[in-house]
Amino acid sequence: MPRGYSNGVLAPYGRRLLAVAGQIGWLPNATMVTPIDGEDAFVAQFRQALHNVATIVRTAGGEPADVMSLRLYVTDKHRYIAATRELGRIYREVFGKHYPAMALIVVAGLLEDTALLEIEALAAIP
Repeated sequence: MPRGYSNGVLAPYGRRLLAVAGQIGWLPNATMVTPIDGEDAFVAQFRQALHNVATIVRTAGGEPADVMSLRLYVTDKHRYIAATRELGRIYREVFGKHYPAMALIVVAGLLEDTALLEIEALAAIP
């Protein structure tokens, strides 16, 4: 049994699917979030990107619990692993104990040069 994600999630009957494009650590003014109080940039970007996903889902009439899958694209697998504990805490702040199907994909780079990660989602909105 996986920890922190599900192997598969079936959309409940009658819901609308929402595809959320890849979200990075951008603030609403399209500038990259700045880490505070010595926080790692990877962690700060993860927090903001996850909040961006949740905001889009809420704007469409859903809640984070309606997210069926997440794809995390990271530029540095080792940085992700090193921050796992902090990322888990942030994840639970935003998504609670809801664990969608998840994938982690390591990429050579992202379109925005300063982005360290990108999060894509699929949600089933009531």
